[in-house]
Amino acid sequence: MLDEVDMALLAALKQDATVSYAELGRTVGLSAAAAHERVRKLRDRGVIRRTTIDIDPAAVGRPVLSFVMVESNAWMGDPPTRAALTAIEGIEEAHVIAGPASLLLKIRTPTTEALQDVLRQLFTVDGVTGTQTVVVLETMF
Repeated sequence: MLDEVDMALLAALKQDATVSYAELGRTVGLSAAAAHERVRKLRDRGVIRRTTIDIDPAAVGRPVLSFVMVESNAWMGDPPTRAALTAIEGIEEAHVIAGPASLLLKIRTPTTEALQDVLRQLFTVDGVTGTQTVVVLETMF
């Protein structure tokens, strides 16, 4: 169970994961050592799964964001599907979902033409029968 201090630590780390333990401790009312220990325990428990950076997609040549619902005639949550999707450049996230489709994919590409190439590759994955694509015009937050 997470307490208020854990939640405050997570909120602070979500804003800036590079903040020092001294600053983190000041933010939540702990010493640097106590903040470090709390964060270590959150990692050990799997609450904090990884630390990453937020990259501007346009700055690295991938300004086109889309979400694709993948329809299928088979279960898509297995290792072969994972391997096939991981091999397709541009797919950033893949989620097994319930509803009108089997998978929800987050895709970033340099152009809409490159998005078309990703969609073509999706149809080579066993079980894929269709896709529904939404292209993002603007991300609000």
